[in-house]
Amino acid sequence: VLAAWQRPYLNIFKHFRVEEWKRSAKEGDVAALTDSRLKGTIYRIRGSNPASSYLQLPRAGTQSLGLTGRYLYLLFRPLPRKHFLVHLDVTTEENQVVRISFSSLFKEFKSTPTWLQFPFVCGVASEGTVQRGAPGAAPADARWTCLVLDLPSILALYLGCRYSHLRGVKLCCSLLVRNLCTSDLLFEPGVTFAEARLGDLSCRGIAPMPRELAFPVPKGQKWHNLYDYIRY
Repeated sequence: VLAAWQRPYLNIFKHFRVEEWKRSAKEGDVAALTDSRLKGTIYRIRGSNPASSYLQLPRAGTQSLGLTGRYLYLLFRPLPRKHFLVHLDVTTEENQVVRISFSSLFKEFKSTPTWLQFPFVCGVASEGTVQRGAPGAAPADARWTCLVLDLPSILALYLGCRYSHLRGVKLCCSLLVRNLCTSDLLFEPGVTFAEARLGDLSCRGIAPMPRELAFPVPKGQKWHNLYDYIRY
């Protein structure tokens, strides 16, 4: 059961005050910028080598975030024509640390008892729809993406392990990152609170995106025509 301080969701950047760099660490070219389109602060991580440019939570590898929410949300955009890499360290109920990595560098899925590597293929916008592009560096028109990871399901499916908590996150170049969040709720972008009530989505554990995590949608536009939503 989620601890009270993590319900209904936990805004990781806000809770751990990432901008103060006391409980988080940065290495290389990491900058906080104001994004006029998203109407808020984003973090740009860039560099030629993922090992030397990254944003990491918590600050020390010996510490743990201790976040138990089922879903991890990463709101990000790959930098055009670059490769990016994201590492998530999770702890199983058997107290084993497993690293889950996503990258456009990976050509195929690989797994060991302590490391799952997922190739990430960026979406490409075409005629108002999003299609999977080709593997490799992000396209020039890579979009802002909401990546949702069902951590217990990933561990159960690939390793037969039971999920305990999220231990740490390392966001390597080349990325723009808006936010990270954990929750037991499945947030559905593009659904309003009124629609959710009418459709009784809460019975199925589906909820509208909290405002502080939502990408803005200009009047007359549709969320899915502007952004990517990917669920693992």
